[in-house]
Amino acid sequence: MVHFLVIHGPNLNLLGEREPAVYGTATLDSLNSTILAHAESIGVSCETFQSNHEGEIIDKIQKARKTADGIILNAGAFTHYSYAIRDALASVKLPVIEVHLSNIYAREEFRHHSVIAPVCLGQITGLGQKGYLLAMDALLDQIKQ
Repeated sequence: MVHFLVIHGPNLNLLGEREPAVYGTATLDSLNSTILAHAESIGVSCETFQSNHEGEIIDKIQKARKTADGIILNAGAFTHYSYAIRDALASVKLPVIEVHLSNIYAREEFRHHSVIAPVCLGQITGLGQKGYLLAMDALLDQIKQ
């Protein structure tokens, strides 16, 4: 069975509380339930993981090289400056789709650049929770090819 790892980066544990005008009112638990239900509906197993710590995210990415067929990553603010996460993604040689709930290109200038995008299959930004589901569909299509 195909297995995906979904990683939520810093501050995503505060979904539903943090800037609801930007990120919506759904909680991380609700988002994870939606992700897991979609995975089941497309015949994929899925693990979700959240951390506010760069090293924990890197460790999870490195372990995924032996357990996952693809990664969906919302690196939060690490998107814009974490070369360590970028290098971990490049090292594991798994297809990765970068996801952002908000449209990072319609926000502050510093959010317009992703250091991880060059090592990702693609990027989905600004579609809210649906972005994660679209990423799962795209990863599954890529793996089937």
